[in-house]
Amino acid sequence: MSRYFYDLHLHSCLSPCADDDMTPANIAGMASLCGLQLLALTDHNTCGNCGAFLTACRNYGIVGVPGMELTTAEEIHLVCLFPTLEAAEAFDRDVRKARLPIKNKPAVFGSQVYVDAEDNVLGEEPDLLIPATQLSLEEGTALALSHGGAAYPAHIDRPANGILGILGDLPETPYFPTLELNDRENLERYREKYGLQGRRLLCSSDAHRLESMRDAGPYLDLDDEPYSSQRVRDALIKLLRRGMN
Repeated sequence: MSRYFYDLHLHSCLSPCADDDMTPANIAGMASLCGLQLLALTDHNTCGNCGAFLTACRNYGIVGVPGMELTTAEEIHLVCLFPTLEAAEAFDRDVRKARLPIKNKPAVFGSQVYVDAEDNVLGEEPDLLIPATQLSLEEGTALALSHGGAAYPAHIDRPANGILGILGDLPETPYFPTLELNDRENLERYREKYGLQGRRLLCSSDAHRLESMRDAGPYLDLDDEPYSSQRVRDALIKLLRRGMN
C-alpha cells in the first residue's frame, strides 16, 4: 500500500467555464508543484482531452485518471472515473448520444478547445458541453459502471448542481458509497448532518483555473505492488466502487 495525494476533479480548456491555460500539460505541471501524485481530468460531459492528459501526467511522473463530470437530467453533477482511456472513450461515445445539440457561443460561454500533450490546439468542440444530458442519475451511474468505471456525486456541499441541494437528501438507489465535497472544512459537519458514517468522503478542488489547484492534503492509500500506473488506477476504481449496487 502506498499513499497518494490526489485531486480527482479538474477541468481542462475543453470545459467552456475553464480558463484557456488549463491545458493538460499545465495542469500536470501545476499538480507536480502542488505535490500531487494522483490526478483525474473531469471535463463537462466529455472525455475529449483525456488522452493528452494521461500523456502529460506520465511526463511529470503523476498517475493520471481519465474521467468526466456528467451532468444528469436532474442537473446533478456526477464524477465518473475509469481505469483505462479506452473505457473512458467508450463512455464518452454513449454520453455524446445523450447530449443536447446546442451550439456553443464562445463569446458567451467560453471556448472548448481540444489540445495534445504539448498544448498544440487540435480543434474546438462546436456543441455546448455544459447543459444537462438526457441521462438520469440512475442511468448515468449505471452507464459508468457498465464501462468498468466508478461514479459518485460531485461537490455535495455546494447548492449548485450538488445532489443534496437538488434532491434534499441522498437517494436510496443508486447507493453511493463514495461522495465528494469541495471544502474540507465541511467534512465532519456533513457527515453528522446527513448520516454519512460509513461512506467514503473525498475532497477535490473542481479547479477551473490553475490558481485554484490545491497543495497536497487529501490522500488515499492504494495497493500498487508490483507497481504500475495501471495497477494504481485499477486499485482506485475498485476502492471507489466498493459497496455499490
